[in-house]
Amino acid sequence: MSRFALRIEYDGTPFQGWQRQAGEAPTVQGAIEAALARFDPAPGLLHAAGRTDAGVHATGQVAHVDLGRDWPPLRLQAALNAHLRPAPVAILDAARVDKGFHARFSAIGRGYVYRVLARAAPPALDRGRVWHLRHPLDLAAMREGAAHLVGRHDFTTFRAALCQAKSPVRTLDLARIEVAEVPGGVEYRFHFDARSFLHHQVRSMVGTLERVGAGAWAPEDVARALAACDRAACGPVAPPEGLCLTGVRYPADPFGGSDAFEQVVQNPADQIDPAEGIAQAVSLGRGQGTQHDPV
Repeated sequence: MSRFALRIEYDGTPFQGWQRQAGEAPTVQGAIEAALARFDPAPGLLHAAGRTDAGVHATGQVAHVDLGRDWPPLRLQAALNAHLRPAPVAILDAARVDKGFHARFSAIGRGYVYRVLARAAPPALDRGRVWHLRHPLDLAAMREGAAHLVGRHDFTTFRAALCQAKSPVRTLDLARIEVAEVPGGVEYRFHFDARSFLHHQVRSMVGTLERVGAGAWAPEDVARALAACDRAACGPVAPPEGLCLTGVRYPADPFGGSDAFEQVVQNPADQIDPAEGIAQAVSLGRGQGTQHDPV
């Protein structure tokens, strides 16, 4: 059997998450495995770098699968995309990899972006892809609060009560918040990079930082919540639709391209702080990774 890595994009709206489930609940894994079964004689199980929740999107999910036939990668990509239609799933790249490659366990970094739209009017084109708020947020205060999260910490406060990870300790390598003008308001983008994340960690951090931006919390309250190591100290959990898995990093890119994390950073000139009228994008630290538990 031949092993292939796949880079995958999907709209998570119609799916009950990535992972295949019992019964007929639609999942991303289930859709891709069903497509593979239509043309490969003996497809194996699909293994992903991150098991995204219901409603969460991806532009850079990576998975691997063992197939019964040694397909040319471009032909495999084309066949999968043909059989996936009309599901909102696209195979962006396919590549042969050796049997030592594992989409989850070989990963050394994962990147997520969370989008918040702040304006009176609801989203039309981005419905289901942003968290819509009707109030503005204090960018400087959120950046100050986010700085407390960077580094190696016990993130018990920011993980789901049912999280299955053995340890709550993680190293958050990057927390960057950008803002851009959009028709009728502004969009905030929260960028987070780490070797791995706990269940609901990103959404919990964004929900807490939104409280800081709204003025309900002070920036230093984020540090106190983190130190409490108590789920009850967390702010509200942001809804899933604003979250997107944007990239997975490996010691060597299986697709032979550039750094997946760098590909998702927009032109800094497009990141406009309306309060100051200048481009802003602040990176808040970088540390060492930790073990790779499921996202």
